[in-house]
Amino acid sequence: MKLVVEVLEAQDLIPKDGEGSANAFVEVDFDNQRSRTLAVSKTLNPIWKQKFCFTLSSLESLQKQSIEVSVYNERKSFPYRNFLGRVRIPGSGVLQIGEESVQRFQLEKKWFFSYVRGEISLRIYISPDPKTPPVEIEAEEEGEIRSKKREEEVKEVKKLAATRLISKHQTSSPAVVPVVMPTLSMSVPAEEYKLKEARLNLGERWPAGDKQVSTYDLVEQMNYLYVRVVKAKDLPPNPLTGSVDPYVDVKLGNYRGTTKHFEKKTNPEWNQVFAFSKERIQSSVLEVFVRDKEMARDEYMGKVSFDLNEVPTRVPPDSPLAPQWYRLEDLRRPGENKVRGEIMLAVWMGTQADEAFPEAWHADAAAVQGEGVFSVRSKVYVSPKLWYIRVTIIEAQDIVPVDASRAPEITTKAQLGNQILKTRVSPSKNLSPVWNEDMVFVAAEPFEEMLVLTVEDRVSPGKDEILGRLLLPLTSIEKRLDHRPVHSRWFNLERYGGFLEPDPRRRELRFASRIHLRICLEGAYHVLDESTMYISDTRPTARQLWKLPIGVLEVGILGAAGLAPMKTRDARSVTDAYCVAKYSQKWVRTRTILESFSPRWNEQYTWEVFDPCTVITLGVFDNCHLGGGEGGANNNAKPAAKDSRIGKVRIRLSTLETDRIYTNSYPLIVLQPSGVKKMGELQLAVRFTCLSLINMVYLYGQPLLPKMHYVQPFSVSQLDSLRYQAMSIVAARLGRARPPLRREVVEYMLDVDSHMWSMRRSKANFFRIMSVMSGAASMLRWLDEVSMWRNPVTTVLVHVLFVILLWYPELILPTVFLYMFLIGLWNYRFRPRYPPHMDTKLSWAEAAHKDELDEEFDTFPTTKQNDAVRMRYDRLRSVAGRVQTVVGDVATQGERLQGVLSWRDPRATALFVLFCLVAAVALYVTPFRMVALVAGLYVLRHPRFRSQLPSPPSNFFKRLPSRIDSLL
Repeated sequence: MKLVVEVLEAQDLIPKDGEGSANAFVEVDFDNQRSRTLAVSKTLNPIWKQKFCFTLSSLESLQKQSIEVSVYNERKSFPYRNFLGRVRIPGSGVLQIGEESVQRFQLEKKWFFSYVRGEISLRIYISPDPKTPPVEIEAEEEGEIRSKKREEEVKEVKKLAATRLISKHQTSSPAVVPVVMPTLSMSVPAEEYKLKEARLNLGERWPAGDKQVSTYDLVEQMNYLYVRVVKAKDLPPNPLTGSVDPYVDVKLGNYRGTTKHFEKKTNPEWNQVFAFSKERIQSSVLEVFVRDKEMARDEYMGKVSFDLNEVPTRVPPDSPLAPQWYRLEDLRRPGENKVRGEIMLAVWMGTQADEAFPEAWHADAAAVQGEGVFSVRSKVYVSPKLWYIRVTIIEAQDIVPVDASRAPEITTKAQLGNQILKTRVSPSKNLSPVWNEDMVFVAAEPFEEMLVLTVEDRVSPGKDEILGRLLLPLTSIEKRLDHRPVHSRWFNLERYGGFLEPDPRRRELRFASRIHLRICLEGAYHVLDESTMYISDTRPTARQLWKLPIGVLEVGILGAAGLAPMKTRDARSVTDAYCVAKYSQKWVRTRTILESFSPRWNEQYTWEVFDPCTVITLGVFDNCHLGGGEGGANNNAKPAAKDSRIGKVRIRLSTLETDRIYTNSYPLIVLQPSGVKKMGELQLAVRFTCLSLINMVYLYGQPLLPKMHYVQPFSVSQLDSLRYQAMSIVAARLGRARPPLRREVVEYMLDVDSHMWSMRRSKANFFRIMSVMSGAASMLRWLDEVSMWRNPVTTVLVHVLFVILLWYPELILPTVFLYMFLIGLWNYRFRPRYPPHMDTKLSWAEAAHKDELDEEFDTFPTTKQNDAVRMRYDRLRSVAGRVQTVVGDVATQGERLQGVLSWRDPRATALFVLFCLVAAVALYVTPFRMVALVAGLYVLRHPRFRSQLPSPPSNFFKRLPSRIDSLL
């Protein structure tokens, strides 16, 4: 019989070589038989795939033994290895060959002060006739392994140098330098999802006085030729038509840009800017033609030519270049007057920092026509200012019922836009109902809608008669900036006999029905339009309550690489990508780069930061609204397509070091019904500048949200409903901009579906809890090892420390805090160098079943077939049954603890009461230190003095009754 251990791979090891990686190898120890793998260099995710066989005396002996697998970092100097983690597998869990499977184990500490992380994948089984002989590595063999490894490393370094040299000559952009890491494992899928450092040639900072002004120093400089066409005058009429319909044609090589035309106007004004990328300029002459709409394509009224070598260069913060008048000439008609009017132009060389860049017509988007021209431009949006409206419906008086022969069932319905809330039926069955109910709505400035309140009588189920109505403009509502209540008011109701026609009895009545309300606009709350987990703004609505900013966030959206094709155009796979960034109330959208899998935007944006514990979200999308592809004018036209998601990146500002520039390539990872997929990489440059360190430190002791959220909090269901309404309002307002920021983009950026049920998310959250509790579990395992005398030296030292702390209890708290201080200093060496990013393993995306993903992407309510819904329902019942069992076990233990003095079991309670009396007398006459010493020594006693049976207190507790006997 042989015990076979296959060492496959490890993930997310701790770096130990001082360069952010490790040279990891594995040592397997079983029954004094030790084997080790080869060392894999320069990676935190090594792959070994080596098999070891160990002699097994009998299956009975295996039940009492364990397999120890340790991971080390190989060093060239003393000590020759660093500990990276270990795993102990009990022999009782080893299966026979054919029944085994790949198992992942979380690496554990060897000592209490060790710092480890990561996991290792193993396959362990019992084989009667293994094909692979045992691999034993002695000291002589280790020298051979090291020499072979050094030869392989030299080959990898040579290969790296050659690759960089070739890349340097072949790449079209000298700013992007590919990085090839020398590693023994050439294909590591997990590396595709890792954050990478991007080496980029960023811009420079321009000095301005004592401080440096950051303009476009986080992006690569891009040069453009700008042509501003302002207006023309004194244009001659067309001899054929007697009038002129002028437009301007700007031509540079094969690129041509055209302004709109004016009908019968000799002094038109266009004020339009054209931008030509310097990298794509194919001519040294710029020609500006003025044409008539009725002329042939090759005819023109006059033109102006510019030599590009004489065009001036303008760099902000220089003032804009003033346009000048140029004479239009037609050199093709000798003998005639050459002057054909005048045109006002400005031509200059600039960069993307020019203020004309966002609104310019770009030559690389020349194929876009119609409304699609606006959808390719960059744009900055501002979210509407949102308010909570609190309406307290107190009571009503003098309600006139429709049917006086029955007791009315009166309710009040409040409506604001598409938000509708309703009170319960008044418990008082008279004509002066009382409710005292709060309703909260979301409204946005400018206030375009009115608050409508209707008092209704429930005549029958599903049928309500309107008894009165009140229309309130939001501009007349009082604003509240603190927790002090506003004064209530009485409002007269408009008496309606139906929905449209006023009641003819209204003239006969000398009084009106009225309703008692307390209503206000809440300015001290922050209106949540995004998840609190990824919140980007915590300021209250009222600007008077804002504090000064504590920092500035600057983001350079450089470009993307390796984007996946998103659609087909002219039998070609293309992607028209743009990027959206959202932080606080400011949204930014880059211009759309057409038909490119590696677009370069190089646009920089700035935000004020009021709280460092906030998140900026960036998403990449494929533009499907370029004109011509969204349907025609006929009735059979297809509906407009939605912009497709390519990926999303989140960056938490508190994880960034201040005044440091982070240049990284973030993987764009999306989850699809077919599984997780990498859609490309987004290259960003991020800098967080602190303006006031004292204010920033002060914020860490303050609540995350404004104080009104804690003084008068909303319920969880209210917050979910209000967040959805706020998101809908933001999406509707941003969708009305030009170019619009469409609803599907806003929903994706705000994570509108994050609350939906997902088996994958449930597993991820469960294992997150297990990871959080792993520290306490490791502590308990270490204490168990100490109490079992696995390492006598450690146990003796723990005894000494225990006695010292017992005799000097005032050292306990200082020792604990000093220990945490030292651990924090030690962990500073291993602090994260880059911001966190999407983790496919943590998200449980790689191991998710296809049916689970199909369920996650299902609509609500479901649109699946009955068989699939039934299967998922049964699966959910199974999972809920296990959760129900765990909750029941916790309740049982709590009820046993409560029942120890309840005399439910008279004998058990009598024994416990008698024990309490004896313990009280013994503890009174015995010094506390002596009691603690005896208890500690008893817990740490040698295994020779231990029994394998449970302790008497545990047996007594498990015999106590609980209320589970009373359950049906």
